[in-house]
Amino acid sequence: MIPQAVQLLCMLIVLRSSSFSRRAAVAAFSTTPSFLRTTASRSSSSGIARPRTVTTTSRRTTLKISLSDEHTTTSNIRNSTRALSTMAAGVIDEETPDHRTYPIEMTESERYLFDLNGYLIVRGVLSPDEVAACHTAIDKHIDEAIPRSDPTLRNAIEGSPMYGTGPPRLDLGGIFEWDDDESKIFKSILAHPRLVPLFHELLGKGYRLDHIPFVLMNDKGGEGFQLHGGTIDCSSGEYNANLAYSCHAGQIRSNLLGCNVMLVDHDPGAGGFCVVPGSHKSNFKMPSGMIDGLSHSECIVQPATKAGDVVLFSEGTVHGAMGWTSDVQRRCALYRFAPATMSYGRSYFGEVCAWPSKFYYGLNDAQRSVLEPPYANRLDRPNIRMDGTVEVTTRNDMKKQHDRNVFGTKYF
Repeated sequence: MIPQAVQLLCMLIVLRSSSFSRRAAVAAFSTTPSFLRTTASRSSSSGIARPRTVTTTSRRTTLKISLSDEHTTTSNIRNSTRALSTMAAGVIDEETPDHRTYPIEMTESERYLFDLNGYLIVRGVLSPDEVAACHTAIDKHIDEAIPRSDPTLRNAIEGSPMYGTGPPRLDLGGIFEWDDDESKIFKSILAHPRLVPLFHELLGKGYRLDHIPFVLMNDKGGEGFQLHGGTIDCSSGEYNANLAYSCHAGQIRSNLLGCNVMLVDHDPGAGGFCVVPGSHKSNFKMPSGMIDGLSHSECIVQPATKAGDVVLFSEGTVHGAMGWTSDVQRRCALYRFAPATMSYGRSYFGEVCAWPSKFYYGLNDAQRSVLEPPYANRLDRPNIRMDGTVEVTTRNDMKKQHDRNVFGTKYF
């Protein structure tokens, strides 16, 4: 039963709202909730539910309810939350969307778990309607997806858990260049209110987009990606300064942060994104066979996620993707962000980025190479040899052409 005081409050709201419908008035006194928004009650990525504020509005009346799931282990709090949710159903105007507010800083649980594991699942960042809008946009451009069919583009060895049964991964670029209504949700990730406090904590204020975002897709049996990355590179054992994770004096920094926006459910065993928890702090390369999932597979985790969830992971954490086993096409949007003064990708400054022209007068190739803007060595960066000559570190031509096909630019 709803307490008398709550019933009285509802009655006053109903009487003061001239545009209130009979159905809404009945719902206000119903003991069965007409709705319970998942964004209000869903657990946080830490596994401990966080307080949320849900504001619902009608034409004449606003009712703001603070729902804290921190104490839902007691039946009294459960019952009062249920009653308040029922009240909210009574005053909501179906023509007016609800408004959510979000935490303004990273919680202690989120900070601990990211530092512990090297990744964090943020639940329900996109609503079902927003996820649906993303799928609608993707469907309009599905013919533009580029398969990674050439052997030099394959990301896993045949016979490994990452390889699947053979179909290549599909890459769909241009998601920021589509019409406004098609790209709006994808662009919202740049400064999404649920993510900004996490970006600030992991990257610092002034964080920046580093790579061109794109959608990666797999049909059933589709190829994943062998394990890669690591503060200490999982394959070579070398220190990866441009991917490195660090934590000093309680301040976390990830030199490159992956952001996977899940657009379909990734159920346990379905495949897709996988990670080696804690590997961002590893000091050695992986044992033989592990990067292909052929040894020590018990250390490789495929997190279960729902459509609308976001996985944030340090590129210093060894990660990859398992072969896709679901009948539903895998779709997720991949972003990468960096601190204000750091860069890995080089698409952001176009084909030409230069100092004032007189800087270059009379310079030899080695001297000119020092004036290059920040980007990773493998993206055609000139390196000075010990004899004073310059060599350009690069990738194979097929991979470079694939970038042009997917992104429409020379670099990602």
